[in-house]
Parts: sequence; structure tokens; C-alpha cells
Amino acid sequence: MYVAVKGGEQAIANAHKLLSEKRRGDQAVPELEISQIKEQLGLSVDRVMTEGSLYDRELAAIAIKQAQGDLVEAIFLLRAYRTTLPRFGFSEPIETSRMEIQRRISSSFKDIPGGQVLGPTYDYTHRLIDFALEIPDNGNSETCRAEVAAEAIQNAMPRVADLLLAEGLIEDEATDNDRRPVADLTRDPLELPAERDARLQNLARGDEGFILSLAYSILRGFGASGHPFLGEIRFGEVTVELVPEELGFPIEVGEVSVTECIMFNRFMGSATTSPKFVRGYGLAFGHCERKAMAMAIIDYALRSRELGERSEYPAQDEEFVLFHSDNIQASGFVEHLKLPHYVDFQADLVLMRNRQGEFRDGKKEGRDERELEDEKAAKEAE
Repeated sequence: MYVAVKGGEQAIANAHKLLSEKRRGDQAVPELEISQIKEQLGLSVDRVMTEGSLYDRELAAIAIKQAQGDLVEAIFLLRAYRTTLPRFGFSEPIETSRMEIQRRISSSFKDIPGGQVLGPTYDYTHRLIDFALEIPDNGNSETCRAEVAAEAIQNAMPRVADLLLAEGLIEDEATDNDRRPVADLTRDPLELPAERDARLQNLARGDEGFILSLAYSILRGFGASGHPFLGEIRFGEVTVELVPEELGFPIEVGEVSVTECIMFNRFMGSATTSPKFVRGYGLAFGHCERKAMAMAIIDYALRSRELGERSEYPAQDEEFVLFHSDNIQASGFVEHLKLPHYVDFQADLVLMRNRQGEFRDGKKEGRDERELEDEKAAKEAE
């Protein structure tokens, strides 16, 4: 660390105090409460929970406050806390087909069983700054009240992909081995080549901006999938079930909010496989549509190896995508440059001074840099 900094440990302690004061801001302004973050910065909370691999709105809100709104730092805090928690069991796979729907749309079919449910979305806003938000509503204004109940819809809403599956137009992802081991990147390191379950976990934990940029690169032509179609995106509550050993049957232990996205991609077939649509899949905690959509696009791109397609673009490169999408590892490698590198830089200084001296000597003797390199190589060979 910075042992040469005047004051040593005292200076570090004072830096922590200064950070606390900076976080608090103007004492005349009321302090931000955790409940306010949970209720009014919900999309930030959802992203922190998703990329932090921990569904806890309270903890995510605390992390956001502690990090002064820096979501990557908040994700780091949540992941670090997660490592201290014991694991006492494994839940059953959630059934998103039985989701209590708050929002559900499909751009592939106009009329779908259960209908289109717009729900809460920014899709139809004008993206203009609303200066009315400067004045707190305090629960008195009726201008922002929804005209319909905001309760979740529990009508039967089968997945849109099942419509194509019934015609044999889309791959059947059903598996006979529901009890096979599932990868857990929160406890085991990523290994390549990675199976699809590990890839999806990695993408869910990956930085939204990075995943979004890769998805954009595919849509601009840097990928083999062409133009995918949004089969369905749904957001709502799903039940979490656990099977206690002493009971032997599943019981409900709670509910979580999730966003699920299924993309349809054209696969023109091979010598052994008929043409069909292939799914790209995305799932995230809370209301994270942009993340789930980008994740679904990249999921298909990373399946190029198993589908027999050429992998020639960055978004199809498994190692490039999976190892560089984690914002915690990325920030760690970048920010480690703030740590002392005195010895390393002194070595570079010596090297640079020597090379400049050699360059000046070569100029005086009328020799170019290539001749100096040849002479140096000959001396090293001797």
C-alpha cells in the first residue's frame, strides 16, 4: 500500500472519514433512506441484485447508498457479503410459465394467448426531462395514479415459444435428466469450454453495459445470427420452492421478481439437422429488460460451436465474452493500477533512458535504429 504517504495508517483512517462526509453530503439536506432507494430506485436495485448474485432488495439498497450510487462498487459489496452466507439447500427450478405477470409482450406475434400486457415501461415515454419531479409528490397528487389496478395478472399465459414448438419449428430444449449437476460460478471457477448453464450464469452476472455492447455488435453485422426476433419478454413474480430432506416434497419458501426473455434466431440447418428457429435465453432478477434481451442475443451467439457455425466475431468468442464481462474482475484489474508500482516504473525509466542514450549515439554516428538493433542482437548472441 502507500506506506510512503505522510501519516501512514492515520492518513488512511482520515481518508475513510472524508469518504463518509462526502457520502453524506450537505447536512442541511435530509439523509437518503434505504426505503427510498428500494422503492424509488428500483431498477438500480434490480441490477445490483442480478450482477451481485443475491436476491435481497434491502442489502442491495444499502450497498447502493454505501457506494454513493456507484453500481459496480455496490455489486462488489453485495458479492463480497454473499461469500459469507452459508448454503443450506437448493431450490427447485422456477416455473416462469406460472409467473404472476406484471408485463408481457411479444413482437413476433400480434395475438398471443393471454394478450399483450404493457405494464410498467419506459418504451412509450418521450424521453424528456420531467421538471415536475423537482417538487415531491408526497402522496397528494392524483396525476401519476394508474387508471387500472397494478396487481399481477394470474391468467394462463403459456410461453410464446410453445406455439412454434407445437409445429416443430423450434428446437425442443426438454431434457430427460432434470437432476444433473448444475454449474455454480459463485463457488467454482469458470472453465472452458463452458456448458450453456455456466455461460448463462456468467452472462447474468456480467456487466450490463458490456453485454449490451456485444449484443449491439451482433445487430450491426458482427455476428452470424442476423436479425433476431423477440419471441417474448415477461416480468413478474415467481414462486421459489424447496424440497426439505425430512419431507421429500416441495414447499413454497417465497417469491422473487424476475425478467425472462426468449429470442428467436434463424438456424438454416446442417447436413444432419433440419432448419428451425433456435432460442436465445435471458433471465435476470427484478425488472431488467435491457439486460435480459442482450443476454438472450449473446446466448445464441455463444452457441455457434454446438450449432456447427463458424465463430469469427468477438461476441461468438467464448473466452473473450465470458472472461471480460465480469465488471468486478474488470474493475479490479483496472483499478489495481492505482496501487504502488514504484519498482516497476523505475525499471522502465532505466530502460527508457538507456534506449534514448543509444538513439542519440546512433544519430551521432549516422546509424539508424535498425542498425543499432542488429548490433545489440549480435552482442547478446555473443
